[in-house]
Amino acid sequence: MYTAETDSSGSQAVRAQLRLREMILAGELPGASRIAELALVDKLGVSRTPIRAALMRLEQEGLLEGLPGGGYAVRMFSERDVADAIELRGTVEGLAARLAAERGVPAAVLEEARGCLARIDQILARPSLDDEAFSQYVHSNERFHLLLSEMAGSGVIARELERVVRLPFASPSGFVVVQANSPRARDMLVVAQDQHRQVLDAIERREGTRAEAIMREHARIAQRNLREAMDNRGLEHMPGVRLIRQRA
Repeated sequence: MYTAETDSSGSQAVRAQLRLREMILAGELPGASRIAELALVDKLGVSRTPIRAALMRLEQEGLLEGLPGGGYAVRMFSERDVADAIELRGTVEGLAARLAAERGVPAAVLEEARGCLARIDQILARPSLDDEAFSQYVHSNERFHLLLSEMAGSGVIARELERVVRLPFASPSGFVVVQANSPRARDMLVVAQDQHRQVLDAIERREGTRAEAIMREHARIAQRNLREAMDNRGLEHMPGVRLIRQRA
């Protein structure tokens, strides 16, 4: 039965989940470390019930793993794990693009997507990109990818995409900050933007197979950025970097 107490507990669990995710990605809870529930109760100022609900949800997201004797530990990821997460995003986004092309997309959604790409064009028209420009790019890029998810008209696909992009290195802009330190950064973003234009064109032309192929290829840019970042150890500015095991 619904009660005000139930609603309050649910809200506390959501707030605890958001705060714990921030702590994990910031390295406040070290990778492979066991989570101490009582310490979190004191730190977050909530009871154990919402803390346990938050931990369960973070395990479902993939940031925590259950321990054999009970409890949770912060999960560590190999480079292959990261590559697989990016590949999964490309696959699901490809499916979303194909379904969007086959089913058709409302004109208002297409217009908003064009607006996102127009803003990215303005950013990339600058001769050089500073931190503010990269921040603006991330915002518009993430909005475009979210719209792409919505275009499929599938709650199932939207939920799966939301789940995979919660891993910081699998999000559409996961490696943009790393790119900021590369002399080829702007060139890479120009290529990505061309793919954005191409997939939107394919969706509008109802070319499902082409739209799917473009989005799968689009994820390859992130794969290349991952390899470059790992080779150059350029990950120190990336959220959640402490969760990725460096190659020996």
